[in-house]
Amino acid sequence: MKKILLSSVVVMLVFIRCGTVQSIIKSSFPYTATLVVPASSATGTNLNAISEGSSFDQNFVKDGNNGGRISNVRIVSAKITAVVPSDFNIGNLISARVYMAKANGADEVLVGSRTDIGPNSGSSIVLDIDNSNMLDELMREKKVRIRMAYVLRNRISLDASLRIVLGIAADPAR
Repeated sequence: MKKILLSSVVVMLVFIRCGTVQSIIKSSFPYTATLVVPASSATGTNLNAISEGSSFDQNFVKDGNNGGRISNVRIVSAKITAVVPSDFNIGNLISARVYMAKANGADEVLVGSRTDIGPNSGSSIVLDIDNSNMLDELMREKKVRIRMAYVLRNRISLDASLRIVLGIAADPAR
């Protein structure tokens, strides 16, 4: 079993520069970021949490990105999940908007939002995606920034770490 898995990984790494394989990788492995909502956050005001996003490409491909081999990149899913504490109620937020941008904050694009987060939402919510913009240029960047703009409903007693998971779909570049 280990040999098959190892062989599969080696074959995938050999062909990773192929546009079709790259579109499959981008479509299969989401961008993730862990953002912190500080316990000191004020309620009822617009706040921001920022972190670097990461993907399979950035973590395992030697040059950090093969975004030039794909096109028509768009968001297909967006989710927020509590990490620490794992039982943090996302309902402590009134609303959340998630943006992707270049590492310096330029070319920011809204990718998902929820303006009606219920007070008892639990530890995970799915965002409404905004795929009106193509993300081709952002996927060519070696690093991307994820920003969550949020409004806190209730004071929280501990810093909350939230994981943002952004599902991407892409086509091979022609």
